[in-house]
Amino acid sequence: MRGWMNWVLVTLGALLAISGAFAFTYQYVEPAPPKHIVMTTGSDKGAYHAFGQRYAAILAKAGITLELKPSAGTLENIERLKDDAAGVQVGLLQGGLASADSNPELSSLGRMFLEPLWVFHRSDLKIERLSDLAGRRLSVGPEGSGTRPLVTTLLGASSITSANATFLGATASDSAQLLIDGTADAIFFTMAADGELVGRLLREPKVKLLSFDQAEAYTRRYPFLAKITLPAGVVDLGLNIPSHDITLLAPAATLVVRKDLHPALIGLLVSAAKTVHAGPGMFQKPDEFPQAIDTELPLDPEAVRFYKNGPPFLQRFMPFWLATLIERMRILIIPLATVLLPLSRILPIAYRWQIKRRMLRWYNELKQLEHRVKSDKSPDKVPGYLSEILRIEDHVRGMKIPLAFSDQLYDLRNAVNLVRQRIEAMKPT
Repeated sequence: MRGWMNWVLVTLGALLAISGAFAFTYQYVEPAPPKHIVMTTGSDKGAYHAFGQRYAAILAKAGITLELKPSAGTLENIERLKDDAAGVQVGLLQGGLASADSNPELSSLGRMFLEPLWVFHRSDLKIERLSDLAGRRLSVGPEGSGTRPLVTTLLGASSITSANATFLGATASDSAQLLIDGTADAIFFTMAADGELVGRLLREPKVKLLSFDQAEAYTRRYPFLAKITLPAGVVDLGLNIPSHDITLLAPAATLVVRKDLHPALIGLLVSAAKTVHAGPGMFQKPDEFPQAIDTELPLDPEAVRFYKNGPPFLQRFMPFWLATLIERMRILIIPLATVLLPLSRILPIAYRWQIKRRMLRWYNELKQLEHRVKSDKSPDKVPGYLSEILRIEDHVRGMKIPLAFSDQLYDLRNAVNLVRQRIEAMKPT
């Protein structure tokens, strides 16, 4: 019984060693990714919010709830992302409005799509460049929108400011009506080319779309801008709208996250973005977007790895939750190997020692009895010696030993028989 207790103690010691190693290492295991994150978008009727809804549907398949919060635009999105109390981790931003210096807590997941800057003006005015808008009434977007700072930056580069022009803060749809009514001389807004408002204005005889003949210069000065072409007839081939190619400028919308967002969710977001934005469009080829490029914010390292290598190996074959669980637990392999490898050598030795120790006990008692027999061969001692040897013999006979140790057990029994024979030889005749 004592042998089994020793064996149990050895086993418990091994288990405690493994448990201790796991407990120590578990402190360095990444926490599980959250199942709920918040994304700031834009107007609940705008493109950013519509894209957010598509992201949410994709993330829901992986068990992640993406809560959408509409906003007034990119500037509010930036403020929400910077504010710890806002609880926002993801957002879409218009290019040209965020910088690494002023937003150190943010990182980019790349460019998602282009947002053309539309500059419509009254058709009775001769406007060839932004500098021709001096002294005019210009609708440059509402306060808080991403359009307004972008437009005022471009106008400022052409020496147009609120000192020599009148800036109006109407929304895109209101601006269009102001232009048609003649209350505004030119309007600025960013919107997808297939938007209803763009198509309506391109068909309106009272207005004209400005073509940026200095587009190349703008892209050199402002790397977040891209030079794009609206081909003749692309809006309406039958009516040939527009009637000629028009050069436009387009900032790239970027998907931005807080740097403290769980890294496992970065790949999931990039994967969703690839599904949502990889299709062909008026200004992009299939699979041209998203792009692992950002001239303003640093690219997240996890996003870079995803663009280069695709999803992690396990996530290609397993559900997201299971793959991330296994990836998080990889660090536990180190203590497991550190403990189990030595134990794999120590435990067999300990096991053999426990078996041998049980037999050594009876060898020890047998040796002591033999010593007493040699020291005192008096006939009156024989009954006591016989009683002792029979006790030892009974215990040895009742021992249960694994088959692999049978030879050692038989050696012990032979030793017991030998001592018993010597004691019986001492009986008086």
